[in-house]
Amino acid sequence: MKIIEDLKKNLGKNIIFLGVVSGLTDISSEMLYPVIPVFLTSVLNAPMSVVGLIEGIAESTASVLKIAGGWWSDKISKRKPFVVGGYALSALAKPLMALAFSWHFVLLARFIDRVGKGVRTSARDALISSSTGKEHWGKAFGFHRAMDTLGAAVGPLVALLLFKLLGDGAYRQIFLIAFIPAVLGVLVLVYFVKESAPVEKKEDKTAVEIKELSGDFKIFTALYLIFALGNSSDAFLILRTKSLGFTMGGVILVYFGYNIIYAILATPAGYIADRFGKINSLVFGLAVFSLVYLGFAKNESKSAVWLLFAAYGFYGAFSEGIYKAIISHLSPSEKRATAMGLFQGLLGFMLFFSSFLAGILWEKYGAPAPFFIGSTTAIISAISIFFWSRLKGIKI
Repeated sequence: MKIIEDLKKNLGKNIIFLGVVSGLTDISSEMLYPVIPVFLTSVLNAPMSVVGLIEGIAESTASVLKIAGGWWSDKISKRKPFVVGGYALSALAKPLMALAFSWHFVLLARFIDRVGKGVRTSARDALISSSTGKEHWGKAFGFHRAMDTLGAAVGPLVALLLFKLLGDGAYRQIFLIAFIPAVLGVLVLVYFVKESAPVEKKEDKTAVEIKELSGDFKIFTALYLIFALGNSSDAFLILRTKSLGFTMGGVILVYFGYNIIYAILATPAGYIADRFGKINSLVFGLAVFSLVYLGFAKNESKSAVWLLFAAYGFYGAFSEGIYKAIISHLSPSEKRATAMGLFQGLLGFMLFFSSFLAGILWEKYGAPAPFFIGSTTAIISAISIFFWSRLKGIKI
């Protein structure tokens, strides 16, 4: 196939193996992601506000370390040590979940997992951008998201199979088994991914000075954060689905459907972004998100949930990989990990606020409330980014 040949030619081994690592890691993580909120509420009897609190604290931890990890990676001109260390920490967090007999221990395990994500993410994204030419960044990040999301699609199916084999109460066994693909991912990373060439540093300057990042980067970040204000954890989508009468197996299958559509579309979305504009593609993704969240706010039908999660896969394909390509364009190579860390760190801080707020709104005003907020902030952000890019004449 032409796409496969193009990937081999333009992306190279580093990006392909980093995709394999992310795929294996996401098999591990997504075995647990749809299970953890149900485990918290059904087994540990945690209230909805605690679910939001745990997700918020976990992501804000990752936020600080994305900024610090990106800065440190730029400072010493190394990428791979941060990537290996981060993936290793996340792997170790999985079996710890099996020891949880209160929500506090779940918080600890999620904290360790997000420390790993924070340490690795900015350096990994900078490694991706330095491993291929900028004309291929859309497809490079799209391919990475595709592999990541393919793992995210397989993970829930593995969990579903394990529930069938081990019984409905097999939460702790699944937490232990999730360690296996995570460790395999670390081994692939250690033996097959190469460090990128050191980035060129400007004389008498450091990569840590955030004030040196471009004004366009800062404006884009501010406008995207409007969306992030209402983009609470996907745990609330899972709990909303459960509240409409789905079994645990049904929840996992719906979540699988979302992830497989996301995985199939992520690489083509990168090609579309390279061809028709990355900002245009991102605006489309945010508009889809707004419609999906509006649907989750108003819908009471089980059958419609399948369509909403399918549409959510389109948002996923036209979001994370695309905004990373945009950040790569808006930041110089010697400050790229700093820019990635700052951007994703701020998103994580906002996720803490939005997830905690979503839990409170759900308890106080009912399940639709956080989804109405998310729909509104997404469309405001999409319109703002679209008109800003046109007024500034930004074409990327």
